[in-house]
Amino acid sequence: MSRQIRFNAFDMNCVAHQSSGMWRHPDDESWRYKDLTYWTELAKLLERGMFDGIFIADVLGTYDVYGGSNEAAIRHGAQVPVNDPVLLVSAMALVTTDLGFGITAGTAYEHPYPFARRMSTLDHLTGGRVGWNVVTGYLPSAARNMGQDDQLEHDDRYDVADEYLEVLYKLWEGSWEDDAVIRDRRSGVFTDPTKVHEIGHAGKHFTVPGMHLSEPSTQRTPVIYQAGASPRGIAFAAGNAEAIFVASPTKAGLKATVSRIRDALEAEGRDRYSARIYTLLTIITDETPELARAKYEDYLGYASEEGALVFMSGWMGIDLSTYDLDEPIGNVKSNAIQSTVANFQAANEDGSEWTVRDIARLGAIGGLGPFVVGSGEEIADQLQEWVDETDVDGFNLAYAITPGTFEDVVEHVIPVLQARGAYPESYVPGGLRNKLHGRGDRLPPEHRGASYRFGGANSTSAR
Repeated sequence: MSRQIRFNAFDMNCVAHQSSGMWRHPDDESWRYKDLTYWTELAKLLERGMFDGIFIADVLGTYDVYGGSNEAAIRHGAQVPVNDPVLLVSAMALVTTDLGFGITAGTAYEHPYPFARRMSTLDHLTGGRVGWNVVTGYLPSAARNMGQDDQLEHDDRYDVADEYLEVLYKLWEGSWEDDAVIRDRRSGVFTDPTKVHEIGHAGKHFTVPGMHLSEPSTQRTPVIYQAGASPRGIAFAAGNAEAIFVASPTKAGLKATVSRIRDALEAEGRDRYSARIYTLLTIITDETPELARAKYEDYLGYASEEGALVFMSGWMGIDLSTYDLDEPIGNVKSNAIQSTVANFQAANEDGSEWTVRDIARLGAIGGLGPFVVGSGEEIADQLQEWVDETDVDGFNLAYAITPGTFEDVVEHVIPVLQARGAYPESYVPGGLRNKLHGRGDRLPPEHRGASYRFGGANSTSAR
């Protein structure tokens, strides 16, 4: 039987998310990001396509590395203007029953205590379909907007994130016992106070003495997503992540990254496949190969290479405007997304070095990930090859135009994969965690967060 391929939709509450310039295309509706019906219609489409979920990215600053200012980012609409991702979820949950929701939120700029309540609220309202994409930040402009001179060094940001997660696990897993809420009308007791516990956290970065304000939700802890593939990012993912997003322009690079992640999971005492790994990809498809290639050529007429370099400069932490277009990237040190720099410092699959021009052309459609063009049959062939050759679980699908790219995937690619037995035809019951892993809605016992349950090795009751 063919290995099952998983899809996740990658979007953002803005206009130009990954494919710069495509907002100009007459069929693109990303300008509707302010309209709630855009999101509810998209959610229903993705659920019809049996997507695992929609992953909503976010930033709290502008891309101002390119050219030393944010003027190009503003001009191209490069993830600015951008609205909050959290407020979209309730509406999308109301019109769906199974689709999951991955929300991006950083550990650097919001205290974990109110964030814990926000995520518990969403987990209640969605019936356990919420995941949290843990990001440590990469834009210096975001740090400045939060009153800091610059962001912390790359690895130091993960140290903060480690403690941030510790606080959240204590709140989500250890503060309320499962049977704390009794709703006893006769006695007048809604919650048994002896079964609600203050967490008493006093650490290097955070002090949280009190109890969690929300009663336990379906999952308690939302599914933990993570997108760092640097050595420190992989170490963080090995202890926490249940779904991991990666991006690589080549199969060879992807295979190496997936192998490192699976080795790290195993070293942490978890199963090699205890986290689903999705790689970034953009699919351009149509009924026939000829129509798909014509669509791609049409898209190229709207793509912006300068907009792509705005994004790449921010992701890499390098001002690419200072490079000649035919200059190799070379050996640079990044305090942004280190895995992005590493990907482009590695050779192309043909052995050549990446140049700035290569990066601009690649990133104009698809951003950090590659794109594939072809009929549904051709795309299905390529997806199965990627899975077989790299051991990745699935694809985090970005769009060239929206919702058209997702509509094309649902219409042309998914039926082919389903006919081959390589794509699900129905959802697994339960919350998002069970849909992804089939082991129930709560954290498995070997996960780091499970040790903070009441009575667990790291819980307040064990001290």
